[in-house]
Amino acid sequence: MTLPAVDWAQPWLAPYRAHGEAAAQAMSDASVASALQAVKPPSTPDFVHQGHLPAGQPYEAHIFQTRTVPTRDNLHDFFNGLVWLAFPETKRRLNELQAAEIARTGIGATRGPLRDALTLFDENGAVLDAPDALWKALGARDWNALFVTQRALWSEARLLVFGHALLEKLVSPRKAATAHVLLPLPDAERSLALDDAALARSLSPERLARKPFAPLPVLGIPGWCAANVSAEYYDDPKVFRRGP
Repeated sequence: MTLPAVDWAQPWLAPYRAHGEAAAQAMSDASVASALQAVKPPSTPDFVHQGHLPAGQPYEAHIFQTRTVPTRDNLHDFFNGLVWLAFPETKRRLNELQAAEIARTGIGATRGPLRDALTLFDENGAVLDAPDALWKALGARDWNALFVTQRALWSEARLLVFGHALLEKLVSPRKAATAHVLLPLPDAERSLALDDAALARSLSPERLARKPFAPLPVLGIPGWCAANVSAEYYDDPKVFRRGP
């Protein structure tokens, strides 16, 4: 199995680089599931080929029941596996909540607010550790304050791209790539924002059902795109949209 080339030096891939490079090397003569299985620690579930998922069985329910992750041979599932390797407790928590909601309501035409939020975070979410001034600007969608006048504060900030669909999109970066950043809990310890166990514990159904996210065009982050050194980069209302 051969996947598209990935630039592992990109800042958003830092949490995934070690496992990603090792798995990519193992994949030269193996499936994505086999490559991930070869590099996984014992704390993560086993990766199996997509064919192990019975017809009609919900994907999340199957993971919960079997502690195995059905995996297709594509970049999307490759990044999903890497997030499992880097943040197993958070991924396990998301899966528990998805499976519980499926057991409660079944599979219907719509997911409902909780499953919608779980899926959004799993596919496109991010977690931010940042000074209060950056959070304030992000909440107001004040892009000039966030990226220009308060730019120096990004040296004190860290953004984790958690969503595997967003990681897939960033293999070929486009200016419009946008994360849904999980808003912090009141009085939460800022230093624990990117900690796997702490993040997992913070994900309650009540919190997620409110869809506590803020949109963030990630290529606006200093150091994440060479072109954004110019303030004019942010004069693009199609990407850096004003708040409601």
